[in-house]
Amino acid sequence: LSLSILEYDTLMGLAPEYAHSIRLDGDIILGGLFPVHSRGDRGTPCGELKKEKGIHRLEAMMFAIDLINKDPELLPNITLGARILDTCSRDTYALEQSLTFVQALIERDGSDVRCANGDPPIFTKPDKIVGVIGAAASSVSIMVANILRLFKIPQVSYASTAPELSDNTRYDFFSRVVPPDSYQAQAMMDIVTAMEWNYVSTLASEGNYGESGVEAFVQISRETGGVCIAQSLKIPREPRPGEFDKIIRRLLETSNARAVIMFANEDDIRRVLDAAKRNNQTGHFLWVGSDSWGSKISPVIGQEKVAEGAITILPKRASVDAFDRYFRSRSLSNNRRNVWFAEFWEENFNCKLGMHGKRPGSLKKCTGLEKVGRDSSYEQEGKVQFVMDAVYAMAHALHRMHRELCFGYPGLCPRMASIDGKELLSYIRAVNFNGSAGTPVVFNENGDAPGRYDIFQYQRTNRSTAEYKVIGSWTNKLHLKLEAMRWKTGDPSLPPSVCSIPCRAGERKKVVKGVPCCWHCERCEGYHYQVEFTCELCPYEMRPDVNRTGCVPIPIIKLEWHSPWAIVPVFISMLGIIATSFVIVTFVRHNDTPIVRASGREMSYVLLTGIFLCYAITFLMIATPDVGVCSFRRIFLGLGMCFSYAALLTKTNRIHRIFEQGKKSVTAPRFISPASQLVITFSLISVQLLGVFVWFAVDPPHTVVDYGEQRTQDPMSARGVLKCDISDLSLICSLGYSILLMVTCTVYAIKTRGVPETFNEAKPIGFTMYTTCIIWLAFIPIFFGTSQSAERMYIQTTTLTISLSLSASVSLGMLYMPKVYIILFHPEQNVPKRKRSFKVSCSKILESHVTFL
Repeated sequence: LSLSILEYDTLMGLAPEYAHSIRLDGDIILGGLFPVHSRGDRGTPCGELKKEKGIHRLEAMMFAIDLINKDPELLPNITLGARILDTCSRDTYALEQSLTFVQALIERDGSDVRCANGDPPIFTKPDKIVGVIGAAASSVSIMVANILRLFKIPQVSYASTAPELSDNTRYDFFSRVVPPDSYQAQAMMDIVTAMEWNYVSTLASEGNYGESGVEAFVQISRETGGVCIAQSLKIPREPRPGEFDKIIRRLLETSNARAVIMFANEDDIRRVLDAAKRNNQTGHFLWVGSDSWGSKISPVIGQEKVAEGAITILPKRASVDAFDRYFRSRSLSNNRRNVWFAEFWEENFNCKLGMHGKRPGSLKKCTGLEKVGRDSSYEQEGKVQFVMDAVYAMAHALHRMHRELCFGYPGLCPRMASIDGKELLSYIRAVNFNGSAGTPVVFNENGDAPGRYDIFQYQRTNRSTAEYKVIGSWTNKLHLKLEAMRWKTGDPSLPPSVCSIPCRAGERKKVVKGVPCCWHCERCEGYHYQVEFTCELCPYEMRPDVNRTGCVPIPIIKLEWHSPWAIVPVFISMLGIIATSFVIVTFVRHNDTPIVRASGREMSYVLLTGIFLCYAITFLMIATPDVGVCSFRRIFLGLGMCFSYAALLTKTNRIHRIFEQGKKSVTAPRFISPASQLVITFSLISVQLLGVFVWFAVDPPHTVVDYGEQRTQDPMSARGVLKCDISDLSLICSLGYSILLMVTCTVYAIKTRGVPETFNEAKPIGFTMYTTCIIWLAFIPIFFGTSQSAERMYIQTTTLTISLSLSASVSLGMLYMPKVYIILFHPEQNVPKRKRSFKVSCSKILESHVTFL
């Protein structure tokens, strides 16, 4: 051991090539970034040694590499090496150091350089780093990730939790085995919600960790609602004297926001608690700390009373027993690979190693016989588990990559001689194994680990002692034991952190703009009226009066005759009724002329009756609803269309049967006489009437007042609509049979479109049906598309009546106006013509049944 001390003294004097880093040989080299030293002061890059966050973590990486190299199942015949650098807890210094990792990927130009003897220079080939473990601080990881991504070197962090690093477009080669602060912020938001707090302040240390953590918490509060941010304060990197007292005074400006969400480092947490104690605010604030507080003792030493009741969060982790045994066995003689271990030895045992020792002053000399954990306190640093998981994640990715690219090849095959970083990244993101603590190690598409946290509360067990108690956990969902929580007052009820107290009776809450958790109390709004000290909702058919001291009936409206929505359909209907009456009178006066007889007098009168009813229904639809009007609406709504299309269907069916029969034989088909046609037509109509009578029996007609159709936000504009109790479904059922007749008639019109031009009855029917189908296809989306409109009653009534009138007008115009025109203006054509044969097979049929061709 004494020899090892002499050797250390020699090393300190000679300053070997890798004194600023650790280098372990191997077939595949991993980089490592650890905060071995703290940030330096007054221009020096590095400060004091960090025993736990520095030495424990880098030893964990080397320990994990040792285990992997000894494991015959993981990367067999392949040795992992390492190049470990000190970041000195400074992002700019870490960036300079990380250039070491990319040296092998940068070609050196030696054309302008010559040695003293004129020979070209010989460059030492640097190690090729395939992946980097680290860094710790988020600001350092962000800086390093920007350069590593340029050279496609994957990076797996063991401690960086900034949400910014989840941006896969900017940090696509970055992954981490710890959950991002966005999960932590969600867990803290769930805690606040479970505590029924809706008004909180946030406090962050200046820097990426604190600011991004608070930003994530604020963003979640905006998205979920229910929690408002009173103030968001920031602690400067280099606070001036009195800065923390000023922060406490600022927090007291919104004294109702007792809960303070903290994303701050240990030193800042301690100084905030001390300032609260100095300002006599012990017991006022309800602290909620992030993982930087966790279950650490250092922030609360001497501040037990002011920290009492603090709720903190910490990623689920477990102590790795194997590492404890490994680290306790380290000594100066068996750990020469760690160039900083001698400095740790001095720091840990408070002694000095030789003349070149780092520790100044007249300290005792180290004997080399000291033992970690025996002659000094030892507790495993909290991120050791995650360092080992990061190394194993890289190893499992390399193992799977080797298995797929070098299957059956011992050691590295040519395909892995130069490992492609982008390909390795895909294997890293796909790993799934149980880590050193037994929990699964996986990554999502952004390279983040799943969120798993323990929830602690700092509780005083008696007057002199205090400790952190586990009160719950969070794994995508909060599990909190409220009964296990303790507060300074001793009151088991939850302490409040709300902006406004409930309003007094007779008042309503008016939320402050931009702060939904704060409100002012004022008189009732909407359909509420004041009853002593409460706001009551008026009955559905009533609205508040002007003074909001009672309720009055909502005015009832209906479609008036003078409304523009009624005038247009009424005008169209009146024109249609006049035109239909004129056609009927003309046909009656010329009842025995060839054109009228050729049109089928009996069927024409049935069809004209249906057209007349289609026009007449408009007046029933606009009339004031009562039991009689509602009854007639049910009867005549579909009856007019049924009359029309039953007659047309009978005619087209007759034409179709005549010509189909004529193709087969000269025998006349059955049921083509006028009497038979009337029987068929009225049989079809009777189905509609039977359906209506069944409707009458099942649901007798009555009127209703619909208060929901025009129930506006302003009660003064609310109206009840008087209407017949006919639902949209009932309306469709009533018209459905007529629409079925219409579609069937259209089918027959298509089938008879090929009859000879001399038989001029089929084609007008066909054009009539095509046009009618278009009208009703347009009606359906207009009618049902306006079901949510405030003008629903007007639009639907007008649409229905105009559609019926247009259908009637098409039939009237295409089927009867040409005939009326010939009867009145060309009587010379209204005479029998010489018969022409259509086919020999059907000539006798046409001679008997078709007088006018």
